[in-house]
Amino acid sequence: MAPSPSRSPPVRPVAAGAPLVTTTGDIRTLAFRPGEVQSQMRLSRPARLMLAYVRAMMLFALFVPRPRHILMVGLGGGSLAKFCHRHFPDTRITVVELRADVIALREQFCVPPDDARFQVVHGDACAYIAGLAGAVDVLVLDGFDAAGLPPALVSSRFYAHCRRALVDGGVLVANIFSYDPQYGPMLGRLALVFGGRVARLAGVAGNNRIVFAVRAPLADDAETPPVRALAVQRWLARHPGVGGALRNRLLVRLVLAWLIGRHAWRRPRR
Repeated sequence: MAPSPSRSPPVRPVAAGAPLVTTTGDIRTLAFRPGEVQSQMRLSRPARLMLAYVRAMMLFALFVPRPRHILMVGLGGGSLAKFCHRHFPDTRITVVELRADVIALREQFCVPPDDARFQVVHGDACAYIAGLAGAVDVLVLDGFDAAGLPPALVSSRFYAHCRRALVDGGVLVANIFSYDPQYGPMLGRLALVFGGRVARLAGVAGNNRIVFAVRAPLADDAETPPVRALAVQRWLARHPGVGGALRNRLLVRLVLAWLIGRHAWRRPRR
């Protein structure tokens, strides 16, 4: 059970400039530094996924097609949150965001209001996730500050808490930059904590690397529900070049349509 809003973990201060919001025609953009796009939204279709790396992160649905609870670290412009809110109507979605000034932009980026199945929590993700156990089907890590990935979000301790928060057969999906000095060590920590059940997509969006880690019992022969998730992880690990093919926007769209149900793309546009 996730901590209630009234008992959210304490929030640590953030030393960073104000987020920058610009609108050009039908496109609204969020950046933390000039020229560094963090999130984009099409005003005419707010729930559409605009950035390639975000579409690649949504491929967590390969592992868990019908998640009961998705937990996201980092709100940004809410691209993934809005997409999941629309296309997974039976899924509970929780977003943990450290910065109050980012949460304050939720209306500008058409982020849904809090209700019984959708909630944005102002809090520290490390403390929040440390209080969970077997509560999350999908854990999305896309939290950055002005300097990149905060050290607290790439430590072995944090990854261990993430694994503990997942159900068996659950998946962690993380956005990591290939040029980050901690890129190699981060992959090593994830592999250690998740027993080597890690796969990654390269070549989908410049320097972005999308990493998937599956929680499963240490014994592969145990009778547990994560058979699908493990099969997908093993297939991706054997085919590292598949990320290049996913540069094709139409291909990713078709894959997502198949994963979340063909009816999703026939719903009226919002």
